[in-house]
Amino acid sequence: MSTPMDAFDKVRPATECLDLLTAPVAEAVRGWRGTVPAEQLLYVDTDPEKADTAVFVETYGPWLLEQSANCVVISAKRGGEATLAAALVLGRARADVNGVVRRHLGARKASFAAMDTALGATGMEYGGVTPIGLPAGWPVLVDAAVADSPHVLIGSGSRRGKLIVPGRALAELPGATVLDGLGI
Repeated sequence: MSTPMDAFDKVRPATECLDLLTAPVAEAVRGWRGTVPAEQLLYVDTDPEKADTAVFVETYGPWLLEQSANCVVISAKRGGEATLAAALVLGRARADVNGVVRRHLGARKASFAAMDTALGATGMEYGGVTPIGLPAGWPVLVDAAVADSPHVLIGSGSRRGKLIVPGRALAELPGATVLDGLGI
């Protein structure tokens, strides 16, 4: 089986590409703390016009769908208060927002956050939202299938470029909780 690294000509440590990352992602890589060394967070340059999952895997390799993960921003409401959280699921799956996410966050209602809200709160671009560099205190829900993956291709904060990260590094992010059945 191929790895995400096999799809790209040039794979570099993200620590060497901080200028290509959005500010919150670069800051998170700079201050990386975890059992996975920061040098194992990899960066690949990609075409920003092909950042959406379906077009991306069509361009770079259909097998990448199984090794990619999407990060979505969720707005969870309870008692008139809204909380933002992130959910990370494999590219072939959808986040179970109305089931697993809502119950885990103890919310009455959970839905995808409005694009303006998500992008404004994260400082990232549409099509590039990543769990690395999210605001402090956010719950980061990681599907167990993502956490168990040797390497996962995720956004880099912008439409140009992707990160390749060991799944266990994502499970160790600040605020992360690994959940079975998050991706359906």
